[in-house]
Amino acid sequence: MIDISEKKIILRDAMATGTIHLKMDTVKKITGREVKKGDVIETAKIAGTMAVKNTSANIPYCHPIPVSAIDFEFKINEDNIESSCHVRAIYRTGVEMEAINGVLTSLLTIWDMVKYLEKDDTGNYPETSIYNVHVIYKKKEEINAPQ
Repeated sequence: MIDISEKKIILRDAMATGTIHLKMDTVKKITGREVKKGDVIETAKIAGTMAVKNTSANIPYCHPIPVSAIDFEFKINEDNIESSCHVRAIYRTGVEMEAINGVLTSLLTIWDMVKYLEKDDTGNYPETSIYNVHVIYKKKEEINAPQ
């Protein structure tokens, strides 16, 4: 890992987003709470939150970060769901990897919960895809924190 011991402890803030494309009927079942495995959006939020908190366990060179806040927002459209993850921490390094990890895990959780609805006759997923995962912003702000 990169040595961050000389960096200042400051407020770190990042937001990432991504989208999963689904069949329109699948999206209707999600909004109607008709998915066999349960509440898709709430489960995706929980899974994403867990992923944010455990990012350093999955990405070898990420530092473990004491995350201060995690917030998810899901926008449900006709044939896709957008997940946005906002992460904050007061630490020596940024939280953009945590935000990306949260988004990806929330989208993978959605896929897992609805895959029985998305499969075609051969067991494949011709319409399902995760795309446009990116960091919306990354900020840092000096604060009065013990170094």
